[in-house]
Amino acid sequence: MEDYRNIKLSRRERQIMDIVYQRGRVSVADVLEDLPDPPSYSTVRALLRILEEKGYLTHEKKGRRYIYRPMQPRHLAGRSALKQIFQTFFDKSIEKTVMTLISDADLSDEELDRLSQLIEQAKKGDPSS
Repeated sequence: MEDYRNIKLSRRERQIMDIVYQRGRVSVADVLEDLPDPPSYSTVRALLRILEEKGYLTHEKKGRRYIYRPMQPRHLAGRSALKQIFQTFFDKSIEKTVMTLISDADLSDEELDRLSQLIEQAKKGDPSS
């Protein structure tokens, strides 16, 4: 199995992973049901197999169907994806990354207060949230 942290996903693969994380476990039919403008059954089956080869999914056989599930929790996959974006698009700059995120967001006063609290905790070296 390849190191999932260094493998890029296509748009379709990302859509499928989103469905897998939302449902927890999926069959090809489940993906076809949720996928916008779905391709053929055989294409979805092939994409699920590719995601399994890349290390994102595993499967079990139930009768004649394969049931796929993620290899890692969503938060770990998200962390890995964010790290890759951080390194690729923001020159490993936390400041550039955060500025981009908050400038495009409509944050409430409560969310801004929470971010301020997290920054203060980071200054004190307190990792708790």
